[in-house]
Amino acid sequence: MKETSRVGFRVERAGPLALLQDAGRFGVRRLGVTQGGPADLHGWAWANRLAGNPWGAAALEVTFGGLTLVAECDVTIAVAGADLGVTLDDTPLPLWQPVVVREGQTLRFGSPVNGLRAYLAPAGGFYAEPVLGSVSCVAREGLGGFDGHGSKLADGDRLTVSEKVGQAVEQTQAPERERIDYREPATLALLPGAQVRDFTGASLYAAFNQTWRVDDRADRMGVRLTGPPLACRVTSMISEGIGLGAVQVPPDGQPIALLNDRQTIGGYPRLGALTPLSAARLAQCLPGQEVRLSATSTENALMAYRHFRCSFGT
Repeated sequence: MKETSRVGFRVERAGPLALLQDAGRFGVRRLGVTQGGPADLHGWAWANRLAGNPWGAAALEVTFGGLTLVAECDVTIAVAGADLGVTLDDTPLPLWQPVVVREGQTLRFGSPVNGLRAYLAPAGGFYAEPVLGSVSCVAREGLGGFDGHGSKLADGDRLTVSEKVGQAVEQTQAPERERIDYREPATLALLPGAQVRDFTGASLYAAFNQTWRVDDRADRMGVRLTGPPLACRVTSMISEGIGLGAVQVPPDGQPIALLNDRQTIGGYPRLGALTPLSAARLAQCLPGQEVRLSATSTENALMAYRHFRCSFGT
């Protein structure tokens, strides 16, 4: 299949945080490099699917909104994930379905209406040179993104689209069941971890039977949850490798769920780890939203994740 690339959009207004994300950077944690990738795997995957892209194509993760793009060519796009009040030439843009954008039209992301992170995928995906096997942008590590150095978008940047000739959009819209209402309280599936037995009985009861609130101290590295303090008998431990969704409990007893840009090792006891889809769901929660933790088994977690990946042909 012949592949070409061209400038697809000019950044008129960069907004607070818009980052290029493919599936993530794997096999490099031994170097102290984190994975990056989409904070909301579900929304990212659907944006790419609706744009006719294969798994792993690079899309733009837009957090909070405030981004304005001007099309520099005709291109089919899809926006999935959060509703950030996006418009095309001041007309509301349909979400969760492919839309044709003409050269010269303006795409504006407003502010959060439902959820926190929207994903913009052009047909063919965005193009950038991979760094350590991925274009995912991790600003803290200075890796990936359109310039290869982890830079956020800036006014005047031009975003290149990688267009695969002959690739057709196969799905006209996402099923209603896939369009999550991120305003609803979320139940997050958690796999109990190695130190779970070291938490007091009262703490374990509180962890899984009371509501947690998303703190305003949240980013792509992790999300702090506030609620009843959890007490652990382990006061010191050797740092261990940290996976996606790991729920660490520091001395103040308030859990921190670690996301895509997390550190690679950590020395706080862990309640367990959120499943990948639960970590994705948490990434769409605004500060102040309520969530609950629900213990799950490895078998159930694997079954849910395999079903999700199989639905995308991977």
